[in-house]
Amino acid sequence: MKRFLFPTDFSANAMHAATYGYNLARQAKAHIILCNAIIVPAEMPQAGMVAWPMEESDILLQDSNTELKRIKYQLETGSEGDGYKPAISYLNGSGTVIDLVNHMVDSQEIDLVIIGTHGSSGLSTLLLGNHSRQMIDVVASPLLLVPPAAPIKQVKKIAFATDFTNPVEDLKCIYRLIALARPLNADILLTHIHDEKAQTAEFERWVKEFITDLSNKADYPHIYYRTVKSGHTTSGLDWLCEHGQIDMLAMVHRTHNFFDSLFRGSQTQKMAGHIPVPLLVFPQK
Repeated sequence: MKRFLFPTDFSANAMHAATYGYNLARQAKAHIILCNAIIVPAEMPQAGMVAWPMEESDILLQDSNTELKRIKYQLETGSEGDGYKPAISYLNGSGTVIDLVNHMVDSQEIDLVIIGTHGSSGLSTLLLGNHSRQMIDVVASPLLLVPPAAPIKQVKKIAFATDFTNPVEDLKCIYRLIALARPLNADILLTHIHDEKAQTAEFERWVKEFITDLSNKADYPHIYYRTVKSGHTTSGLDWLCEHGQIDMLAMVHRTHNFFDSLFRGSQTQKMAGHIPVPLLVFPQK
């Protein structure tokens, strides 16, 4: 992990996510790019016949630059102690946030996109908000969603939740997760959320071999495994976030896996409790 992108709308939640991301970049020794999307009606298809004077557009860009410069200064002067200080650059552009983020991911080789979430810190709000949902579905880079309740502290344990239905793709994402965890010296907890009836002795042997092989090939000893018995994915994830003593939850987003099921039906609406930790989403390839 070498380059983190922080899209911002200058809200309090976005500033919290930037502060969290800056602390993470210090641990991971990564560079930071701040960005802000300027919505210019004359350039947007849905704007119809609205006229937008050039001088007004210039004022928006100037205001955006001022705010980005302010955030850069606040991040650089707000950190305490010695150690690595991430280099921070910033830019803005007209268009949607998603278009700007995808352009940056393609042109700047972004390793991680970090955004703040809005509303309550419940998992349903985190996943069902239009902004977050669109970013998860479209952005081609790993995406870290930081809720307002996320404490800014050293990341020591990251849970990778999976149903192991696609171990080959899981493995690719775990290697990318190791690249983030290694400079943090963080534990990776491979977590299988399952119905008790689905667990077999043969599967347990396969998992042990999978983890042993992974640890040896990745040359990363801090990989562990645990199961969470739950008849419902959402309640299992809720329990993990509440009681698993984790600092970050990681999942793969692909069609028809248990992450995708969180968006569908009524089970997300029934989600209880909070997700006070950031959610790291690996995109479907």
